[in-house]
Amino acid sequence: MKPSDSIFPVLSDYYINSKKNKIQLFFNKNWPSKNNNVSFLVAKDGQIIYENYVGFIDIKKKTPITSETSIHIASVSKVITATAILKLINVGKLELDQKVTTLLKGFPYSEITIKNLLSHRSGMRNYTYFTNEKGIWDTHKIMNNQDVLNVMITKKISLEYKPNTRFGYCNTNYAMLALVIEKVTGKKYSDAMKTMIFEPLGMTQTFVYDYKKNKELITPSYRNNGQQIAFDYLDAVYGDKNIFSTPRDLLKFDMARNSDYFLSPELRHQIYKGCSNEYKGQKNYGLGIRMINFKTGQNFYFHNGWWHGNMSSYITLKKENVTIIALTNKCSKNVYKVRNLAPLFGDYPFKVDENEDE
Repeated sequence: MKPSDSIFPVLSDYYINSKKNKIQLFFNKNWPSKNNNVSFLVAKDGQIIYENYVGFIDIKKKTPITSETSIHIASVSKVITATAILKLINVGKLELDQKVTTLLKGFPYSEITIKNLLSHRSGMRNYTYFTNEKGIWDTHKIMNNQDVLNVMITKKISLEYKPNTRFGYCNTNYAMLALVIEKVTGKKYSDAMKTMIFEPLGMTQTFVYDYKKNKELITPSYRNNGQQIAFDYLDAVYGDKNIFSTPRDLLKFDMARNSDYFLSPELRHQIYKGCSNEYKGQKNYGLGIRMINFKTGQNFYFHNGWWHGNMSSYITLKKENVTIIALTNKCSKNVYKVRNLAPLFGDYPFKVDENEDE
């Protein structure tokens, strides 16, 4: 089966219009003018119900955002990195419970496994914080993934807690997973992602940002007031971020990730199984995906992102086979409000004015 093949019946015009009108009202409320920058899509069964693209790639040049505009998807990159790791597990090149020390030379934490990294249960500290501490790293120098590992080794960066004892969202986990992908495939992360995911799924507008090659070519990001945000020393670290994509490409990815031909049913079940149950509550994290497990038995799966002025929201309503994507390169938390569209498709108890950070 090709990624573009659909096994679902064509949605009726009545169904599409009944949803489209309500989504349009939602969009107009949250992005009422072209002063907003947003790429937005809602689809069911892989079929686009509604999409809209407003604002500018480059505010100074007034270049409009279109369906082909690649925007930094920030931490939604973690979902794709996790999928690459799972594909390597699927073909027997990795094991979910494999120790990271067997893969990354000098990795200083003997108990941490691949699953701990995927589920944010490693206990490692966030490199975006510890590298800014005095004597750890010269922030005038660009840092890459190997630098993050080297610093943890040479500066003896301690763990925040014992591995697999609790959840702690941490970008370092996915920076290390990118190095694991490079070790196992023998390719640069960007090339591995291209051959394993982007090309097979026809994600033609999706790529991994290369700081040295792409710095002057990518879509810039802005504060809400339109002021452009400068690059910093962390912009060359990938795996946790640094994938650029479009809503249409992410729809292709979502359809594949939830199908039998891309990952085995057993692994897909693991993705959506919460790994952090030591505390009672509805919020949880699987393998590269956030979730809310409601008492009704309904489950809501998503991932948000925020890097510089780039903000993103990826929602996959598995039960209803609905995909909701919102991306912006101009800082706006309204992107996270797209979860409030979920009640149009299923029993999701969200409030109209609810807002969520990453």
